[in-house]
Parts: sequence; C-alpha cells; structure tokens
Amino acid sequence: MTSEREPLRLMTVHAHPDDESSKGAATTARYVDEGHEVMVVTCTGGEAGSILNPAMDRPDVLANMSAIRKQEMARAAQILGVRHRWLGFVDSGLPEGEPKPPLPEGCFALVPLEESTEALVRVVREFRPHVLVTYDENGGYPHPDHIRTHEVSMAAFEAAADPERFPEAGAPWQPLKLYYSHGFSKKRILAFDEALRARGLESPWAEWIANWKDRPDPGERVTTRVECADWFDRRDDALRAHATQIDPTSRWFFTPLDLQREIWPWEEYELVRSLVPSPTPEDDLFAGLREPALRAG
Repeated sequence: MTSEREPLRLMTVHAHPDDESSKGAATTARYVDEGHEVMVVTCTGGEAGSILNPAMDRPDVLANMSAIRKQEMARAAQILGVRHRWLGFVDSGLPEGEPKPPLPEGCFALVPLEESTEALVRVVREFRPHVLVTYDENGGYPHPDHIRTHEVSMAAFEAAADPERFPEAGAPWQPLKLYYSHGFSKKRILAFDEALRARGLESPWAEWIANWKDRPDPGERVTTRVECADWFDRRDDALRAHATQIDPTSRWFFTPLDLQREIWPWEEYELVRSLVPSPTPEDDLFAGLREPALRAG
C-alpha cells in the first residue's frame, strides 16, 4: 500500500517520437510538477518518418534520421520532465497510394501481438503505473502503428496483472484506470476558428472544418478534461524539440497561447476502464486514486 505522500504513477503509450508532445503533453508536465511520476513509452523509433520541417530537409538529416529522432525525443522528455522508454520496434511507415503497398517485413504493425504485448507488459510491471493512457481503436488517426499501439496497450492492460501471462516479464501489476487521449475535436477547432476571427486574425482552421464532413468526432466521447493551461508553453517547447517533424511556423503554433488558455484550457480524455469508483465527468486522471488505501501495491 502506498502512503499518502507517495506519488501516483502515470504511463502514456505512443507510436512514434513526437506523439507524446502533440497528445497530452501539458497534462504530463502538470502531473510531473505536482510530484507524480510519469513515464512515456514510445513503441517505435520513428525511422520511417518524413521530414516535415522545411528547415530540416537536408541530406545530412535524412541520412541520420534514426539518431536524430532519438536526440529529439530525449530533449522533449527533458522539457516535460518525464521518464522515457523505447519499446524497440521498427516504424511501419504510412502506406500511400492506391492500392497501398504492403507494410515492410518486421515492422511494428506486423510483429505478432503476443511479442509486442510482452514487451509492454515488462515495462508496465517494472514502472507499475496506476493509470495508463493510449489511443482509441482508430489510433487517433489510421496509421498502422497508432492502431497497433492501441491493440498492444489494451492487451497489456489485461495481461500485466495475470501471473500466468508472460511469467518471465516481472511480478504482476494491475493498472487501475485506462484512458484514451483525444486531441482535436470538432468543437475545439470551431472554438479556435471563431476566437481567431473575433480578434481579426487569420484562421488556419477553415480547411480542416470544411473537410470534416461526416468524420466521427472524438469530442463526443470525452469523459475527462484535465486543466493544464499553465503548461501549454512546455507542451509547445517539447513539440519544437522534434525539429524534423514540427515546423515552428505551422498551424500548431498559430493560435496564441493566451487565447488557448482562455477558451480551451484543458486536454481531453475518455475513461475506458476503471477498477476504482470514478464517476464521470472528471477533471483528473487520478480521480478515485487520491486515497492511499485505493492504490494497489
């Protein structure tokens, strides 16, 4: 049993380096500053990622993409204050064209689920998180590595507590809550667009709104809003640390932070599993876990 002063532990599971900074980074920075322990797990090295920042589109960068992305990840983790673990699988890439080409042999999305689940179970049993955060069944967007991250996270949440599953992977541990992270809901984009126009500023969101059409809106599934506006600057600094992936002049940074803090001061999640009483809506990923007697181990 943990004592009242012992920190709670949060694990977030992501597909590629930079995902931890674009999805829930302000939340993790907030919990770190409050004295809790946060570990980011990155399933792949991002080796197949394109260079998305024109300033970094150079032959020397492309030739050293794997090493550079590791350096970027280390810097982002330092900015956020989180612990970090590579799961060690190979980026599957995003197939493009019709018909789409096959995924490369040995990539994360094609590794047998039992193998990747065992790898994550090892980290779960070592870190012993009270809360685990991952992607929904669509992966946030339909990249094969994001979908596989969802599948592996769900399997590991169940397997980590079962002593008969992966007995060589450490002592069993049961996370008590499981969340999906949700980012750009339609409501959020509309709020940003309206606020920018009200200030007489150009909005970069019009095209996104026009193309939304009948896409499912993850905002309709949100159960939990974590207020973290004071950590938006840390989130953005962590994003910029991934210089190969993030153009500092892109729309990620177009909406002023003071406006974001005023109209959308939180990050959003969906509570999927809870082994403790935690009525929704919530404003805390650790809701229901603050009483020491409810923290297993």
